Amino acid sequence: MFGLFKKKTEKEKLQERYNKLMQEAFELSKINRTASDNKYAQADAVQKKMESLDS
Repeated sequence: MFGLFKKKTEKEKLQERYNKLMQEAFELSKINRTASDNKYAQADAVQKKMESLDS
């Protein structure tokens, strides 16, 4: 209840974005492989940002 208005950290925001991009890449892989590869590349860039925050 008290965590209701807690703001998300930068890492949590990046993790949500990464998960969303990976889901979109998976869905696109069934239809359009080129678009799927582009989404995967975006997700990879987000993952690298998350790793840079850890170090």
